[in-house]
Amino acid sequence: MIDERHWHDECGVVGIAGVEGAAELASLALHALQHRGQESAGITVADGHRLLTHKKMGLVADVFDEATTRTLTGHSAIGHVRYSTSGSSHILNAQPLQVASHRGTMSLAHNGNIVNAPELRREMELEGSIFATTSDSEVILHLLARSRAETLEQALLDVLPRVRGAFSLVVLTRDQLVAVRDPYGFRPLCLGRYEDRYVVASESCAFDILGATYQRDIDPGEMVILGDGELTSRFL
Repeated sequence: MIDERHWHDECGVVGIAGVEGAAELASLALHALQHRGQESAGITVADGHRLLTHKKMGLVADVFDEATTRTLTGHSAIGHVRYSTSGSSHILNAQPLQVASHRGTMSLAHNGNIVNAPELRREMELEGSIFATTSDSEVILHLLARSRAETLEQALLDVLPRVRGAFSLVVLTRDQLVAVRDPYGFRPLCLGRYEDRYVVASESCAFDILGATYQRDIDPGEMVILGDGELTSRFL
């Protein structure tokens, strides 16, 4: 009898910054990460002015055909394939999760499992927060929206110490892409180079299909801000 736990790697994420046609590259990377989740697939793109998200239940090949990726215009993208470890297998829980807040629109893709998500969620619901999904990933978005920090990276540094468990995150705004790995390194996250730009992914096989070069693993507790050919690193 096959133990299904060995068939699932609990989601895959990818992030590509500053590359025209980023959605097409992200969809290719998700094909390479398909073994990490077969329930749903999604991509958010940014063009400097807005975010656009497309996601559906099913395999990458069923969700992203050539016509679909052509409509997702932008120079930065994050993508996600899902195997549900928290929250039901439903389109509402498919990622990336895109929301609007006082920070502007942001989108998040998460690989991991937040063990204190129920108590954080209860605390915020008692204070008036309304959740749209049953995914633990949405808790992080609510924490970010509630933070008074001026920048996204400052908000992440502010709220992620409250989060217990495993996480590799990619967060996209209209002009910024940030990737973070939890302090214990429970979930993988790799850094690569595509031409003169940076990419991140759950596994380096995603770089191979893009023709990108593996640089290194993102360190446990490290947060990287991917700019146009530049990289800034900070630690939680």
